[in-house]
Amino acid sequence: MTEQNFIQRRSQVWNDFSNLIRGSRYELKKGATYFVSCFREITQDLNTAKVNNFDPAIIERLNALVNEGNQILYKQHGWPLKTLARFILRTFPQKIRSNWRGILASFLLFYGIALFFAFLCVSFPDVSKEFISYSELKNYENMYNPDNSYYLTPRDVSSDADMFGFYIFNNISIAFRTFAGGIFAGFGSLLILCINAGLMGIIGGHLINAGYTNTFFPFIIAHSAFELTAVVFSAYAGLLLGYRFFITNGLSRGASVKKAGQDAFPIIAGSALMLVIAAAIEAFWSSKHMLPFWVRIGTGIGMWILVLMYFLLAGRISAKRKNSETAA
Repeated sequence: MTEQNFIQRRSQVWNDFSNLIRGSRYELKKGATYFVSCFREITQDLNTAKVNNFDPAIIERLNALVNEGNQILYKQHGWPLKTLARFILRTFPQKIRSNWRGILASFLLFYGIALFFAFLCVSFPDVSKEFISYSELKNYENMYNPDNSYYLTPRDVSSDADMFGFYIFNNISIAFRTFAGGIFAGFGSLLILCINAGLMGIIGGHLINAGYTNTFFPFIIAHSAFELTAVVFSAYAGLLLGYRFFITNGLSRGASVKKAGQDAFPIIAGSALMLVIAAAIEAFWSSKHMLPFWVRIGTGIGMWILVLMYFLLAGRISAKRKNSETAA
């Protein structure tokens, strides 16, 4: 099949579908049967165009029609709770697994830098003062000093709720700044990721030297399973935008970045949900200093295992079920 014959034979269907989805709601409802049939055909046309390496402009047009049609189906047949459940149980973990190479590289970079600076500061205690001011280091020491009134006087429920709101704002703002850094060809996201990793390692190493291991690690271990993972995901989403700015795979630069945004959106949306969970754990659990050390450490380890198992197993469909859904 030549490209010219393909366009001549199918362009009228594309125009009709475009007019239908951009028309009135009454016309769309009246032509619902035709809409479904035409949507399937255009989806197949998009696959045909990609397989035959047709003009990127044709692929871009068909991709836009498929996305608009998919949004209409999504609005017509979805309802918020069911949509949210589908996103959490299937879409988000599937999207993470489909991008596992880039995400794994981001994790190795983040934790590699953090561990390097932590070992450096533990081995050479004065090094931390070269990166962070003395007064700031003292503030961190006061936060984890077991003799501080913060530890001796447990917070009440209203204070926990106040901190929950603060943690949500703080965590999500960090994640979105990290993601938004991708606008600068990905370098902004990479820089913010490396800075956060370095600061985490320096502060952690300094607190270990100060002798606050028994207060520092029990506090951070549970909520960090969600928080740090979400920050790395946000950085990867920003890096994806930068990558697609340079590597367009035959699309125009604008279309390539647009597609990257569509791929990154589930990652950043899922990261936001993880940060809300992290804020809840940090406010209502991590601050419970009166609980035994091993209870808090064990809970934190359980959280890390839970997050790992979620992204490894959630959203997987058995071959038999997948074939039945494809046939349907």
